[in-house]
Amino acid sequence: MFQHPLFKVSFRYGLIGGLIGCIVIASLYYMGRHPFLLPVIFDFRIVMFAVFIFLSLKEVRDYYQQGTLFFWQGMIGSYVFIGTSAIIGSAFTWCLAKWDPQFLPSYLSKLEEQMEVFRKQIEESVGPEAYQQQLAKLPGTSALDLAGDYFLKSLIIGLFLTIIISVILRRQPQQN
Repeated sequence: MFQHPLFKVSFRYGLIGGLIGCIVIASLYYMGRHPFLLPVIFDFRIVMFAVFIFLSLKEVRDYYQQGTLFFWQGMIGSYVFIGTSAIIGSAFTWCLAKWDPQFLPSYLSKLEEQMEVFRKQIEESVGPEAYQQQLAKLPGTSALDLAGDYFLKSLIIGLFLTIIISVILRRQPQQN
């Protein structure tokens, strides 16, 4: 089953995507922009996932399945890619947080600053009690929490892209 081109191609692209994700995380951090504090609309994974999902499904469809790709195949191939990329990026995030003693503290201090700057907006949207609870929980954040955040957000971003791209690229055999 894992020798099927749907898995092999998607896994290969997932390895490449995971490596690029690691490079982007490290680059952003060492350039002074913490990668976990960027707004969701500027998340690099949106573009990267869209490009790699499209390329991997197109390769499977055109080179291995004679132009046929069912929706369910697109979903499976996409999630093989996303899962592989997300696991690599999450593991790298955990390792970076363990290796660099400033990675996690810089995240926490910058997040606390952001929460203070936007205090009124946050309290209006979630309430003052929830704001205080989040502020109190902040020091308990661990490297595993950041890795889990990266993994979960990757799955969420990937879900929407997977559905759209799988619908666009699907082709079924012609019925005579």
